[in-house]
Order: sequence, then structure tokens, then C-alpha cells
Amino acid sequence: MKRKIIAVMLAAALAGTLPGCSSGELSNEYVTVTQYKGLEVPQAEKSEVTDDQVEQAIQTNLQSTAEKVPVTDRAAEMGDWVNIDFTGYLDGVAFDGGTAQAQELQLGAGGYIGASGDYAGFEDQIAGHQAGEAFDITVQFPDNYTADMAGKVADFHIVLNEIYTENVPELTDDWVKANIEGTDTVDQYREDLKKQLEEQAEQTAQAQLKNSVQTALMDKIEVEKYPEDAVNEQVQQMEDYYTQMASMYGIELSEFIETYLQTTEDDFHAKIKEAAQQTAALEEAIRLIAEKQKLEPSDKEYEEMAKEYAQQAGMDDVDAYKEQVGEDVLKNAILVDVVTDYLVDECVQVEDTDTAE
Repeated sequence: MKRKIIAVMLAAALAGTLPGCSSGELSNEYVTVTQYKGLEVPQAEKSEVTDDQVEQAIQTNLQSTAEKVPVTDRAAEMGDWVNIDFTGYLDGVAFDGGTAQAQELQLGAGGYIGASGDYAGFEDQIAGHQAGEAFDITVQFPDNYTADMAGKVADFHIVLNEIYTENVPELTDDWVKANIEGTDTVDQYREDLKKQLEEQAEQTAQAQLKNSVQTALMDKIEVEKYPEDAVNEQVQQMEDYYTQMASMYGIELSEFIETYLQTTEDDFHAKIKEAAQQTAALEEAIRLIAEKQKLEPSDKEYEEMAKEYAQQAGMDDVDAYKEQVGEDVLKNAILVDVVTDYLVDECVQVEDTDTAE
């Protein structure tokens, strides 16, 4: 939950400054909330689930149960799946992020570097080789790649571990019985799957509405000063989050910022500070509204919601979840959700009248 909150706020900051009715003002030493009832937000629109979307979901599920069929009597062909190890070199020196083992890819799917200039694509150059073979290829990174690699020519040493095809099963009642719990027929499966997709669409629309309400509330907050301790804590959490992200790529935070966020360190730190300030201001406003409207969850309600949060995180042990997330962070997240739900109930949804010229 902590990571989720951090990611949402930083993403908003990187995209730009957050924009935005009861008549009475709420205030403390940090913020004044000029309005919180009747906030105007864009009309939430739930996308309709089409038959094509249902069929796409079915094909994805069928694909997930595909039988792996090893290929041992021929070279790799486009459309085959391969398992490879590779190491990338620039001017004979291995570069960061260019080495991997046991990577599985489908030749021709376009997941790797494509053809550029005089150089064939990464996947194209694997086709024609046998399982167990080691070989070298040369590719050119596209111009819209990361700043440090754009347009550069690189060599890759490839070890082709395995070639295989996938035998995707047909959709039958027998497949449904074997793979979909509590469902016996194809028709029932299609019906249930459509309902699931509709529920997901509803959840997405509701999440968008909550984001819109929080954005609108930010427009109604006047900041006297930022709570320094809260801002510093948010900054640290954000830096820790992105440091962990960088470590997953096996690189330092500075390189992650430049390569994957495509910004400077100064810009990055300025934006996470801005995001931290906005988060702290929003939380002050949330607490004021909760106190005014008596929205603080009771101990029983808190425990029930903590259990729901733990289940959503895939944890059965609520106490372990609390310890992992932090009791204060969890209580704050629950309060934000409760108040946001209240603001959603009180908001005014308006149609977007902007028209393309």
C-alpha cells in the first residue's frame, strides 16, 4: 500500500503540477480547505465490454495453458519460441543492462530490437540457428531508444538454449472443466468472463473518479506552510522506492533516473519534493475533513479494512501485513480512502464540453 501511494503521487508530479462544496472553510496551521463538498469532476465513464474483448481474454487464458513442444530436428524459425542467454557489447566492452540468462521470446513478436539501417533485427538473426549453438549478431538501437544507447551499433553473443513451439488448446467444455474452477461449459465460461471484465471496467471507472476528486480537492487547498517532517518522510519513501526499482535493473539510482525516467537528477529530486509537498498538503486536508465530518474509522472498522487490504496484497496474516506496511502508514491510507469515498459521494460529475477543433 505504501508503494502504491508513493507511485501514484510521483507519477502525478512527473506529469506536471496537480490541478483541480461546502461553503465553510476548514483550516489548521498548514492548510485551508476552501471547499470539499460538491467538487466538480469529469463524468466517470465506464467502458463497455465487447465480445471481441471477451474472446481476447479467452485466447490469453488458452495461451497460458499451452503445451510446450520442444523442437530438436530443425533450426529456429520465425514464430518459434526460444530460450537464450545473451551478452551485449559496445566496442568490445559489455554494457550495463545488456546481459541476461534464460530469456524466453517468440521470434517475430517484435519484443526485441528491430531492423535498422543495414542491420537485421535481433529476432531475425536468431532464426536459422540450432539449439545448443552459440553465435554473434550485430544490431543497431533505434533513434528513439534511451539517450545513452540511441542509434548505437552493438554486438550480442547469443547462446541458443532451446527451441520450442506452443500447442494452444481449443476451447471446449473439457478444457473449461479442467482449468476454470466452478465452471463446466464454454457458454457459462464466456458469461462469467464477461461479468468479470465488466466488474474490472467498473473498478477502473471508480478509481478514475477517486483520482479526479483528489485532484479537484487539491485545487481547493491553500497552503500556509508544509509540514516539514511529513514532507521529508515522503521524500525518503519515494527515493527508497525508486532505489529499489533501480536495483531490480541492477543499476544505480542515478543511472535509472537518466535511462528510464529520462530526466536529470536535479529535476528528479525537485519533482519528488513537489510530489511530497502535495501529498503532505492533501493528507492535512483529508484529516481536517475527516474530523469535521466524523469519518475516522472505529477500531472495528479499521480492523475490517486492514483485513481487506491484506487480502488484496495476497496476505492472510493481517498482523504480518501491518508490520510490513507500517501501522501509521496503513491507518493513514485507510483514512484517505474513507474520506475520498465520502468526497466521491458528495461530488458533482460534469460532462466534458471540450471539443476538438
